[in-house]
Amino acid sequence: MKVAVQQEDLQLLAKTLQEQLLVEVSTAEVFEVKCAVNKDGLMILTQHASDVIVDAQLIFAVIEEVLQSLAPHKKQRVQCFLRVFGEQLPYAKCFLALKQTERWGDGGMEGWGVEEAGEAISYSSSSSALTYSPSIDAAEEEELFDPFADVPNLSALKPGFQVKPILLGAALVGIVVLGGGAYFLTRPCVMSECKEIQNAEEVKTKSPQLMRHAKSEKELLAIQQQLTAASTALNIIPSWSPRYQVSEELKASLSGRSEKISQVVMALQTASLATQKVQTPAYSLEELQARQHLWRQAIAPLEAISSSSELYGLVQGKLLNFRVHLHAVNQQIFTEEKWLKKLTAAKAVAVAAEKRQVTAKSLNDWQKVQSTWLVVVNTLNTIPRTSAGYQEAQKLLIDYKPKLAVARDRATKERFAVKSYQQALSTANQAKVYQQQNQWQAAATYWDQALQTAKQISEDSLYYTQAQSLIEPYSAALKQAQEKVQVVSSLQQTRTDLDKTCINGIRICTFSVDNAGIIVRLTPEYDQIRQNNLANPYSENSDTAVDVTNHLQILREALAVISDNANVSLFLYDSQGQVIYTRTLGG
Repeated sequence: MKVAVQQEDLQLLAKTLQEQLLVEVSTAEVFEVKCAVNKDGLMILTQHASDVIVDAQLIFAVIEEVLQSLAPHKKQRVQCFLRVFGEQLPYAKCFLALKQTERWGDGGMEGWGVEEAGEAISYSSSSSALTYSPSIDAAEEEELFDPFADVPNLSALKPGFQVKPILLGAALVGIVVLGGGAYFLTRPCVMSECKEIQNAEEVKTKSPQLMRHAKSEKELLAIQQQLTAASTALNIIPSWSPRYQVSEELKASLSGRSEKISQVVMALQTASLATQKVQTPAYSLEELQARQHLWRQAIAPLEAISSSSELYGLVQGKLLNFRVHLHAVNQQIFTEEKWLKKLTAAKAVAVAAEKRQVTAKSLNDWQKVQSTWLVVVNTLNTIPRTSAGYQEAQKLLIDYKPKLAVARDRATKERFAVKSYQQALSTANQAKVYQQQNQWQAAATYWDQALQTAKQISEDSLYYTQAQSLIEPYSAALKQAQEKVQVVSSLQQTRTDLDKTCINGIRICTFSVDNAGIIVRLTPEYDQIRQNNLANPYSENSDTAVDVTNHLQILREALAVISDNANVSLFLYDSQGQVIYTRTLGG
């Protein structure tokens, strides 16, 4: 009975090794594995066709890896052989010395490994036949492999034969128990109690409550650490363990919760970074946009947490605060974009102002240049210190303000020139009116004003040439008016002198003055007195007659002087219209 059980277990182990070779070695479909037990321990034989070239070390390494994944109770020796189908002797062999090794876990020290000291793995091979120690002869080699003679080929087993983890575990136990000192190969959670699954289930049960009551990132990280530790501990459970499927489901559940915590923690950390950045002012739109991106990164994962999640309570408390911060940053970006748009617009208007300034040819053009520069400067002055564009705006103002001043001065100068030119024209027109009215003094005054106004127009003004064209005719008109004023003044003096001369107790004469000359007429009264004295020169009033005769002579002389002063001709008539005395210019 023991022999039957042992043989079945050896076949199960051989099947496991052959399946692993199929996975690891590309030509493994031509391999066959046999297992046997003797008093020295476990023996493993691998066979292949003669036309197949194999890597002996790779084959032995695969076998070693499978055996390492199992756990012997005590140090055990394993002999591995490699031979060609039909050959009696192997051409390569391997000795494995397995021993218990330590590994820290929830259950204490567990696991096994290959001995690294005097009993380390050793390989030997030959290109022709089995290589043994010189003390072992061919007969002993042949006897050594007799146990494999009765081992059935795996290819002859029932089709569909599959190795199940529980069967492999039982088979390995059978090999150890019934093999009398062979391996007891096992892994955690295969045959024994599984603390890892118990711990994972406990963490799975408690974690929702812990997550629900977590108030901070630190608490979440502590919970995540428990989930990760419990999930990692399940990795030691081999795929052939009957609890393997349960462990995979637990790992998926724990990992899912850990991932949710990671999303929330990452969001909280991102929000923390964004909060730190808010403490200092942003000096560019890009920096504000980076902060906006951080807040959105913090908010998006939290918004994905459903109301049924254990983390919903914590998330909702944070979301409101994060959204307030995001709204504040959005407002800053909106405001900053507004100021930057103003800055961009101001620079564009400045370009237009410079073009207008180059082509300005009238007062209207310069007024437009001035108003354009004024728009630029006023716009830049509105950009606040808190804006990222403030420094650039200040630099531009240093350049643009002088240009505004130049445009303003030029517009003022042109405005004055236009006003002066128009005033000169208007004053000249008024001078002409007075001139037509023979008001020469007023005409002269207005011609002088028109002339001085025209002379005030600056040389660099657009109206300078037009103003210059007025100076010559206005000067001539002024000279003419001044001459007329002088004439009028002279005539007025003449009238005054005549008025004094024609009255001497009685009205002696009357007069009229014009450009033709001075006309003086003796009054009938004076003429009568003169005639009476001439008719009776020796009357009682002879002295009077002499006086009258002398007076007429004096009158003629006085009138001659007045005529010379006025530079006009003189005509003296008696009361009857008879010429008494004539004095012409130059006479």
